[in-house]
Amino acid sequence: MNNLKSLLLTEGAHGMISQTEGLAISLKTDFNHQFVKMNNILKYLPPKILPISKITFNFKEIISNINEVNLPDYIISCGRKSVIANIYLKKFLTYKYKKKITNIHIQDPKVSTNLFNFIILPEHDNDLQGQSVIRSKGALHYITETEIINSQDRNKKIDVGIILGGPNKYYSFNDQEIVKIINEILQKFMNDKNYLRIVTSRRTPSKTINLIKEKFKNLNYVEIDTSLSKSKYIHTLANSEILIVTSDSISMISEAAITGKPIYVAYLKPVKNDYRFKRFFKSFEEMGIIKSLKNDEKVWTYKKLYESKRVADIINKKN
Repeated sequence: MNNLKSLLLTEGAHGMISQTEGLAISLKTDFNHQFVKMNNILKYLPPKILPISKITFNFKEIISNINEVNLPDYIISCGRKSVIANIYLKKFLTYKYKKKITNIHIQDPKVSTNLFNFIILPEHDNDLQGQSVIRSKGALHYITETEIINSQDRNKKIDVGIILGGPNKYYSFNDQEIVKIINEILQKFMNDKNYLRIVTSRRTPSKTINLIKEKFKNLNYVEIDTSLSKSKYIHTLANSEILIVTSDSISMISEAAITGKPIYVAYLKPVKNDYRFKRFFKSFEEMGIIKSLKNDEKVWTYKKLYESKRVADIINKKN
């Protein structure tokens, strides 16, 4: 029997890639990832007023990678620019190849829910209704329980793992604020017998990284990993006794929750109303997953969260 296949459509942002690949992996499908590019001024318009047409995106570029051999069973998209591409490609490929294709969009597509077989919407997002809507706790992601288990290393204990995000429209990620947070962590958790690893992300500004390296270069128990290596990132998640994640990244907090480890959130000062983040934090606090870095509790447990698999199981039952 041939393996099931997925066509993934995103704008190329890491968080979108992680969510679509995470669902494709949990659906046990091979996948082909294509980046959607909107045409001209159309990329600035909301999906609800765009025509469902191949003129709106790089149709020829995407379709050139599809044939009868790798024809998808699923089209999975994430992000505003991929909405129309998903709807149109399902229509086009279904008509051309006479094959059932299930289309899925992650996040609110801002169009009729009837245009998708499934819409995956985080509980902290808006209250979109529809039979096709599946709510997720936090963000889906591409890290698996198996990867966490396989990365466990008895010879490399990490007392504290810090995961740094970067600036977005809600948080400026001020350099001095980050240095202050790291100093607070050192004072709260560390001594010369402990080991701390700081992991940067694609969004962490180079000037912030350089500042951190300079400020903490004389501390031999502090490692700063700027490799952007998925395997090193997973190693940090798997082997840290305590995880600390900056509040700008719902995705990275969701990824850390697959470990069952205590997760502190280093809350940054918002530059605009971060109500979606507050709803997310409240939900994860109520589940016992996260606590504020200001909290004095150092050990707690919770049920590991693996939403990509749970959502995939729901899709398999309904599809």
